[in-house]
Amino acid sequence: MSRTYKATGINLKSMPLGESDRLLTVLTAELGLIRVVAPGARKPNSKIGGRSGLFVVNELLLTKGRSLDKVSQAETLESYPGLCQDLAKLTASQYLAEIVLCQALSDQPQTELLWLLCEHLTHLEQAPSSAVLAYLTQAIFHLLTWAGISPQVQTCCVTQVPVVPNFANPEWRVEFCAAAGGVVTKATSVPETAHWAEAKPSTQVREMAASYLNTPGQRKSAISRSSLQLNAVALGLLQKLAQASGTQGTLLDVYQNRLIDGTSLSTSPSAWLSVEHALRHYAQYHFDRPIRSATLVDACFLSSPSAS
Repeated sequence: MSRTYKATGINLKSMPLGESDRLLTVLTAELGLIRVVAPGARKPNSKIGGRSGLFVVNELLLTKGRSLDKVSQAETLESYPGLCQDLAKLTASQYLAEIVLCQALSDQPQTELLWLLCEHLTHLEQAPSSAVLAYLTQAIFHLLTWAGISPQVQTCCVTQVPVVPNFANPEWRVEFCAAAGGVVTKATSVPETAHWAEAKPSTQVREMAASYLNTPGQRKSAISRSSLQLNAVALGLLQKLAQASGTQGTLLDVYQNRLIDGTSLSTSPSAWLSVEHALRHYAQYHFDRPIRSATLVDACFLSSPSAS
């Protein structure tokens, strides 16, 4: 039996190993998630060095090892240099990588997930700076849809009655509860609800996030008793994302062409922040693990002048 085999994949994680090697976590089309060693990748003149970077898509020739397989050859098929030149884009791409790591399988083909991630990385790389947060939320929703766990946003999860945003009322709000599966009207809200801030996390939210990271055994119980409040524009965005998530070609229309209540979505960064927080809350509940890159999203976009 041959000790070598081929696979096509994208590098999602990279860490130093030994004196000059790198340990890579790669999402491959043929084998799903694999962990392999890139020998000598940290040496200055290594042929594999540049090919072992994050978000590089390679055609790999791998050699089976006793504990970890090794990269014998790598031919780059695609890379995204623009992601590393913009902090917001790099943060967003790392966020998507975490979402993919939560849902990807090992020892099973993951072709569709691989190319779905590559498609969204391309969108992020090409996006104007003002649109990065919008493109990120679109990608998160699309990945949740691919996993079969997207939130219910068109109707109340309890009553199944359609929820229609009231754009004329600036005080209009609806609950978003991960444990319930999505949108819940106030009349049927779950008890003991801890209301999260619309765009900027409150002290209570930050304390809950810290608790989530520090006490894994209590993650779902803490989140299941919490919900967020979404205003009409934020819910409208979620509903548009849900409508577009089944057709890849229309995803960008949500940002580029759609208008809600006569307002361009590019001028509503606080609404996109609300949507991102809702999807983060939902993903952490269903994957039962924190999205650590999300804290960097807060740092990038809450401090941005456009987010005020």
